[in-house]
Amino acid sequence: MSRKLISLQSKLRDFALTYPEAWEDHPWDHVAVKVRKKAFVFMSGAQLQDGMLSMTVKLPVSNEMVLALPYMEKAGYGLGRSGWVTMRLGPKDPVDRGMFEGWIDQSYRAVAPKTLIKKLDAD
Repeated sequence: MSRKLISLQSKLRDFALTYPEAWEDHPWDHVAVKVRKKAFVFMSGAQLQDGMLSMTVKLPVSNEMVLALPYMEKAGYGLGRSGWVTMRLGPKDPVDRGMFEGWIDQSYRAVAPKTLIKKLDAD
């Protein structure tokens, strides 16, 4: 496992948990960060699969553009039809943490209740 990817996953998880009413769950040994009962980001969890960090988010605005990146694909299980994408980042892939945090923000805004988005924007 790459320390770089483990560290990145930890930082992205911590970032996602800063959103109003965000909390962590662990379905299927993965990390899911949810707002109320809806997930807005899924990550590899304790075991990075095949040495890769995976992160799945809902990107209704930048979906098409993001899919042009070599480490991105439509999310499985039919989620791709609803704008969900999955990143599979290897240890040698470029890391743009700011961009990844922007994806988490977009996903939160796509899933969270409007009252929480208003609260987020007011802060």
